[in-house]
Amino acid sequence: MPLPTCLARVAAGVALATTLSGCAVNPSVADHAAVVEQVRAAETAFARSMAERDFKAFAGFISDEAVFINGGQPLRGKPAVLAHWKRFFESPAAPFAWQPLIVEVTGDGRLGYSEGPVTLPDGRVPSRYFSTWRLEADGRWRVAFDNGYDLPQKLSLIHI
Repeated sequence: MPLPTCLARVAAGVALATTLSGCAVNPSVADHAAVVEQVRAAETAFARSMAERDFKAFAGFISDEAVFINGGQPLRGKPAVLAHWKRFFESPAAPFAWQPLIVEVTGDGRLGYSEGPVTLPDGRVPSRYFSTWRLEADGRWRVAFDNGYDLPQKLSLIHI
């Protein structure tokens, strides 16, 4: 094979490999809106597990490697998160509820973000949460990071 032809094939192969490796690192989600809705549905079902007092379902939404920031005292790993959150399931009525108002996903469709109000039974909104979701190997979305912040007193009087 003549050298120019051989070099052209090598160059084409390198260009193809570079293009494909770029796609593997950061593939684009074909239907971004559909993936956003998957994360919204996961967050909504996660919140429903609290409302329905279903601790087993709640546990199913927590990644094994999850970190819940917990007021600056991180809960690291699913067992620590569940041990701490079990107390919120002990009474017949949920002590609070939450709902996603902002949901977004990364371009590769593997990480999601959700944020929204935390509402008390009397309708007051004392805080907001935000969660980072990860699409795991089994195809389920699970919480990898979770945190929240208190709202200023005047804002916590707002009812949703």
